Amino acid sequence: MDYETITLTVTDGVAVVRLNRPEVMNALNTRMRAEITHAFGAAETQARVVVLTASGRAFCSGQDLTDKGDIANPDLERTLRDEYAPMLRAIANCAVPTIAAVNGAAAGAGANLALCADVVIATESAYFMQAFTRIGLIPDAGGTYWMPRSMGGPKAMGAALFAEKISAKQADAWGMIWECVADDAFEAQWQARAAHLAQGPTLAYGFVKQAIRENWSHDLEAQIALEGKLQGTAGKSRDFKEGVVAFLEKRPAKFEGR
Repeated sequence: MDYETITLTVTDGVAVVRLNRPEVMNALNTRMRAEITHAFGAAETQARVVVLTASGRAFCSGQDLTDKGDIANPDLERTLRDEYAPMLRAIANCAVPTIAAVNGAAAGAGANLALCADVVIATESAYFMQAFTRIGLIPDAGGTYWMPRSMGGPKAMGAALFAEKISAKQADAWGMIWECVADDAFEAQWQARAAHLAQGPTLAYGFVKQAIRENWSHDLEAQIALEGKLQGTAGKSRDFKEGVVAFLEKRPAKFEGR
């Protein structure tokens, strides 16, 4: 696919998918959703970590309300089913770790696009906003799934009902994101985090994602059984053998991702 609304680069095992419609605060249109979906599918075969970030002063302002179609009679169910769902699945089910590096405002579907990643790192001046009720809608793009799981039901309910800005600092304190970073350190921090994951045990990272995600539908016994199954497989990997040898030799491990 020839990208028009995003860019994709891969360097040293780190793929960077960058939203690139800064003139409209990286609002999501049909083309961008298709390109993000395609880029994550391509990136997971070429890299060991995928970073989603954006150009300009905003991360993503949400749905592009000027996109094609009759705004007076939009088929939002079809758009969510056919365009948003594949994009969200491509990010959430990515075979390698994903980072959302939130460089500015993340509103509406843009906020939930970020929350879909495994790890969210936000610059201090960024904010998150579930803006949907301001135009008579409910949070979508996975917002009603990710928010209660990240910051609890009461905070998620308030964020959805009041549609107020949540600063990156507040999002960090509530457990909504992994970390809030000072603006002048943001770029270097997410790059360092991505480099760390790109050099890590990729197979184990995939199992970590699976175990934590499946936790929501398991009781304790089922979760312990899943841990045993995944750990048994991880224990047969080249990375585990290298990790043990490196520990005994008191040197950094050189993981291959298998």
